[in-house]
Amino acid sequence: MQNKPRFLISSDCALCLTFGEEISEQINGRIQALCLLLEQKQLPEIVELVPAYASLTIHYRPELIGYEAFCRKLEAVLDEATQTAAPPSELVRIPVCYGGDYGPDLPFVAQFNRLTPEQVIRRHSAPEYLIYMLGFSPGFPYLGGMDKSIAAPRLPAPRTKVPAGSVGIAGQSTGIYPVQSPGGWQLIGRTPLKLYDPRRDKPILLAAGQKIRFYPIGPEEFERISAREEERF
Repeated sequence: MQNKPRFLISSDCALCLTFGEEISEQINGRIQALCLLLEQKQLPEIVELVPAYASLTIHYRPELIGYEAFCRKLEAVLDEATQTAAPPSELVRIPVCYGGDYGPDLPFVAQFNRLTPEQVIRRHSAPEYLIYMLGFSPGFPYLGGMDKSIAAPRLPAPRTKVPAGSVGIAGQSTGIYPVQSPGGWQLIGRTPLKLYDPRRDKPILLAAGQKIRFYPIGPEEFERISAREEERF
């Protein structure tokens, strides 16, 4: 029998359900199943669902329901969620131009792991990565499934400006910077896709529960896709 999550108060209008401390696809699948069920129910008191590695924060309207009553309502949904399967993960393919100006830290990551840059690219683009959650900046995906053989430490001092679309490695994790921002990850490439664009009806491209797979492209294709992205508006 699955352990029930703990209820924690996050604020006067939010609570957090914690499913443990472990980062695993099984726990994340339980969270995604609960999110699916809550979205299907369209409860008027719920404002937003924010899934994370092993927790789900729920922002709600305290003017419509009190904390204790809301907890009781969620308890009933949790019982129902045990019979709900997580939605199948949509696979999103992400083009990446590796190395050069697009990925200035690729040589370091290769040298650190006693690999060639080509081997790093092959190992980075081979897995299907699960998006456990979004955070840090709008649409930044926290991914699981990177090959440990290409892990690398963060930069000693973060860069003040990391270009939007940059693909980086930090420890045993990899991710994509959706907007220009400071950052200390080792940059190995860049995607021309816009992970965040406020001009779209859905500004954030990716979502927790999806899977992504990187595939290498050259500079010419990078520029072509980048121009296509801009032509949409």
